[in-house]
Amino acid sequence: PPPRFVIILHRFESRGEGVNIPLLRRIEPSQEGEGEVIVAGWVRECRPWGRGGMPMFFLEVGMGQFMSEGGISVWKMSPLFQGIGFAAIVVCNWLNVYYIVIIAWALWNTEACVSFSGETNHSFIQELKDNNILPKDSVVEFWDNRVLQITDGVGTLGTMVWPLFGTLIFSWVCTYFAIWKGVKVTGKIMYFTATFPYVMLTALLVRGATLPGASEGIRFYLEPKWEKILDYQVWNDAGTQVFYSYAVALGGMIALGSYNKFNNNFVSQCAILCVCNSCTSLFAGFGIFSILGFMSYQLELPMEQVAEAGPGLAFIAYPKAMASMPLAPLWSALFFCMILMVGLDSQFVQVESVVTAIVDLFPDYLRVGRRREVLVGAVCLIDFAIGCTMVTQGGMYVFQIFDSFSASGIILLTICFCECMVIAWVYGAKRFSDNVNMMLGHAINPYFTICWKFITPTLTLSMVIFALIFQSALTYNKTYVYPVWAQCMGWLLVFGSLVWIPGFTFYKFFQYPGTFREKWIASTPPILKAHHLRPQDWEENSDLPYKKTMTMDPLTEDA
Repeated sequence: PPPRFVIILHRFESRGEGVNIPLLRRIEPSQEGEGEVIVAGWVRECRPWGRGGMPMFFLEVGMGQFMSEGGISVWKMSPLFQGIGFAAIVVCNWLNVYYIVIIAWALWNTEACVSFSGETNHSFIQELKDNNILPKDSVVEFWDNRVLQITDGVGTLGTMVWPLFGTLIFSWVCTYFAIWKGVKVTGKIMYFTATFPYVMLTALLVRGATLPGASEGIRFYLEPKWEKILDYQVWNDAGTQVFYSYAVALGGMIALGSYNKFNNNFVSQCAILCVCNSCTSLFAGFGIFSILGFMSYQLELPMEQVAEAGPGLAFIAYPKAMASMPLAPLWSALFFCMILMVGLDSQFVQVESVVTAIVDLFPDYLRVGRRREVLVGAVCLIDFAIGCTMVTQGGMYVFQIFDSFSASGIILLTICFCECMVIAWVYGAKRFSDNVNMMLGHAINPYFTICWKFITPTLTLSMVIFALIFQSALTYNKTYVYPVWAQCMGWLLVFGSLVWIPGFTFYKFFQYPGTFREKWIASTPPILKAHHLRPQDWEENSDLPYKKTMTMDPLTEDA
């Protein structure tokens, strides 16, 4: 089987690519104007990267490796706050529901995707112009009316779009058979799904750089707009992007870290992966924007109008650009193959994270026979049933609600804040540093302890506050404003995830008798096994939970 380091690399890079490539979601240059994208990019790489994203990445992988537990049961480190794990897994599952729809879109095809210029009814087109009906781009028309068959609003879901329904089924079937046997099989599949996108990105960059107008696209990508550097929205978007692309607060890094050997040097590996993720995002930008520059040159339009935000970049702007390239069908096919590989790669491990968390909650029951395979099937089936709403005629509106709320920056940043506060101040930053020392044989850089205790909580909390204060109404395509009830549904997704944190804490806390202090003392100590204990822990009170839960002789237990 592939080494665990490789699987974590695949997961890390797939999350970075899956959301950013081809810069689909969080980097949206057309919203703010030319150059802001790179300002956000450099802000992201310099400050939230080192003070928020990277420390959180280290923290989650370290927690998983130390406890050898999934995203929920890892909180035996502080049982009172196990609700953080439940919240993260709920968010991850919502992400599974809507993320795979992108794969279904990329799989969609039709026998009508051929040139039909010789069969075009030119008289009909002329008649439309004579009647002063505003023209609409044919690519947009095809995407909206043929692929999505989109309705006029979220209140009208319409009927099922059967071709997308079929591709959604196929995507879930692929996901099931990729993970049903566990991470060993998944890791082997990822050798291909994680490396193929790099080959494609390189090919697109080389081809794009030779096209006229490519330099203009790259200039648009690299040229900063320094007046935006003091804009809170740039900082907030950049910080949110870091946490999102690193897949923290989703339970995935904890789950994959749990498969590491106890003494694996995860710190150096995580440092390499963090750099790889950032470099991949920047590298992808050159390939994407060089071809968008060619499109701008061909259409004689400014880059601001070409570089669309959101799914339109992958499914409208980029295919339109490649349609005017030599060997257009080949490049289009390769591009969508890249989208598929990146999407499936991410989906595999996101579902694996949910399954691992559930299995680790009930190990004695779910690790027997084929029960894990049945669980994988149940998770896939339930998520598929929910996702069917997104392949209806009004499904894009539902997709936007999930995309904007279910795994939003507010949720991820709140979970990160809670994780840092609990590990640093309840479990103890010093204790966790000692745990890392036990695993690695040397102490971790004190900088990370400072980040976990002060810098990262401050950064995440401030971004949550800014996001709440300046939250704007949800729109689709910059024209359709969602009704209040639909936006309330989105906020229910946020509440449904975060409510686990205070809800479980209060439930657990009031199970214990006594005063507030006695409840706190009884509910917060970690539940550890013998090999988790530091030398000083053996000298502490024998009534602590980790002494009660030891099931093996500490001198013979295999660490």
